Amino acid sequence: MHKAFWLASVAASVLITPALAQTAPPAPETIAQQGVLVFDPVFFADSRPDTAFDMITRLPGFAFNSGDSDTRGLAGASGNVLIDGQPPSAKTDNLEAVLRRISAAGVARIELIRGGAPGIDMQGHPVVANVVLARQVTTERVLELNSYIYPDGHLGPLLAARYSRRDGDNQIEGSISATSDRTDGTGDGFRRRYDASGNLVQDADLVLWDRFRNVRGTGAVQRRLAGGRLRITGLLGWFSNENAQDVLIRSGPGTDSRNDEEDHGIDSELGVSWVRDLGPRTALELTGLQRYETEDYTGVSASGGNSSTFTSDDTEGESIARVELRHRPSEQWSVETGGEVAWNFLDSATTYSENGVPVPLPSASVRVEELRGEVFGQATWRPTPEFTLEFGVRVEVSEISQTGDSDLSKSFVYPKPRIQATWTPWTGHQFRFRVERTVGQLDFGDFVASADIDIGQVEGGNPDLAPSQETVFEAFYERRFWDKGVFDVTVQHAEVQDVVDVIPLAGGFDGVGNIGDGTSNFYQVRLTLPMDRLGLSNARLQTRGSWSQTRVTDPVTGQERRFEGNQAFGCGVNFNQDLKGGRWSYGFDHGCNVDKGRIFRVREIRALYAEPGVSLYGQWKPRPDLTVRVDMGNASDRAQGYNRDLYSGPRDVAPVVTHEVRRTKMSPWLFLQIRKTF
Repeated sequence: MHKAFWLASVAASVLITPALAQTAPPAPETIAQQGVLVFDPVFFADSRPDTAFDMITRLPGFAFNSGDSDTRGLAGASGNVLIDGQPPSAKTDNLEAVLRRISAAGVARIELIRGGAPGIDMQGHPVVANVVLARQVTTERVLELNSYIYPDGHLGPLLAARYSRRDGDNQIEGSISATSDRTDGTGDGFRRRYDASGNLVQDADLVLWDRFRNVRGTGAVQRRLAGGRLRITGLLGWFSNENAQDVLIRSGPGTDSRNDEEDHGIDSELGVSWVRDLGPRTALELTGLQRYETEDYTGVSASGGNSSTFTSDDTEGESIARVELRHRPSEQWSVETGGEVAWNFLDSATTYSENGVPVPLPSASVRVEELRGEVFGQATWRPTPEFTLEFGVRVEVSEISQTGDSDLSKSFVYPKPRIQATWTPWTGHQFRFRVERTVGQLDFGDFVASADIDIGQVEGGNPDLAPSQETVFEAFYERRFWDKGVFDVTVQHAEVQDVVDVIPLAGGFDGVGNIGDGTSNFYQVRLTLPMDRLGLSNARLQTRGSWSQTRVTDPVTGQERRFEGNQAFGCGVNFNQDLKGGRWSYGFDHGCNVDKGRIFRVREIRALYAEPGVSLYGQWKPRPDLTVRVDMGNASDRAQGYNRDLYSGPRDVAPVVTHEVRRTKMSPWLFLQIRKTF
């Protein structure tokens, strides 16, 4: 308890510290002198973008990152796009949705900031895009009538309406959307089981069915208040998911089985931020956020007169208070300090029964609470237009307590230093070098029992967890050419401590735990190739290839292996072309990798599988206020699934008894979008 009191005291002292924060974004000519790339609306004219998100996707060499709303606290949760120099003051409402609600006509310019710049909050990203809104009055009403269309005649409608009005700092916006559809959880396939010698012992058909529904409303208002800019955002949503799986035995022993799953819940959020300039180069930003979510789940599996039932009832919430303090003493220097405090909780009650008889689970009913605080300080120095140095440190302090089936409290203190150097020796060439200490977050769900009802697997909860920590060394080179062309290379090495994976638990269950230290190497090459000089005007080809090597000691066998879920190779190809000044557009996307990594259990190894996916699109804009677009998804009718090696006992001492191959296919689909602006 004394540690929690100390944590709260530290966080409170930070929140009342006098504040120094960034001023408004620099003028375009100043930014250009600092090496930041500026894209005005003329750059995007040939594609006739509808929204700010459409513009972001056309930035050469920029990979959009929407952030991670599951990250507790605001630090590290933001994506790599700012709006008027600030991140959105919302988490549940993701960054892509926010950008889609900003009309392209309301964007004055987009600044691509690579490697840091004085006065710019990079949110921990090496590259960010800053969407600068126009100051003139803009009012927009948007209605979208969309639907997924499937070969069997099923329709998945998506209806959305938005309103926004911006007049300088005064803004108001609202949106509502509703969806009823299915996912790749609907389809047909097979499950085949072989003995240790490779002989087929069972052949079964799989019939998968799923449906989901959701309704979501968002709103935001921004006004001048007390010499600053106050913004209030809100979100309320409801969702419901249902899915079923039938296993129909065609040959071999066994009986038909059926799994039914259903979950539903609500999510809500209220965010408040206030920014005030305290001087020509000094300002203060305060942020508060409250989230609340509920989810109820029931999964039932039945086969040959036997049945098992797993249920969970979860309630979780988050409260955050944050202050950011920045000062820009000169054009070469920017300093920042501040901190945040967050309180999170999860109440979860789970049950498991077989044929109506309850089966005890490790940590079946628990309440997890976390009091988290972080203080930080960093500086950005740009002694010359060609060189930028960003250095700083964050100190994370947290206390996680669990009550219920087990009572346990753990405290953590982690310093997270970071240094990044950016060098632009010649026009079009840039080098970045980064060394950083990062700390992962524990998933509250790992403290509680869970189930994969479709394969009859139940996992216990484990309260004895520590977050993984990484020391990352990264080098990056970028070459810009032909105005819109970009080629870049990334090389990264990480030393990982307390790798989080699966370990054996008491009672014969598996559960999440720490399995020791490991290493990770990552290599990536990307190319954005404008094709005007190759005979295709206003066309762009994007390619990506990545290679990953990870090593850790398996907790069961003691042998070296990859991290769970590590994808050794990844790649993608994307092409698009705009015709007649953006009146017509078309393109395709091809995810050419197959390897999806492996999952390791005490008595099982599961190799994930997914054939490459292909999607096509065509777009028509007969008028500036009307857009019609058709997407064809899963054009290759890809198969996905996994191969399972099942052992008679722990993998280090028992032989493989069953090899299982599972493949399912979802049919191709069309997505028709009609967007009308009023």
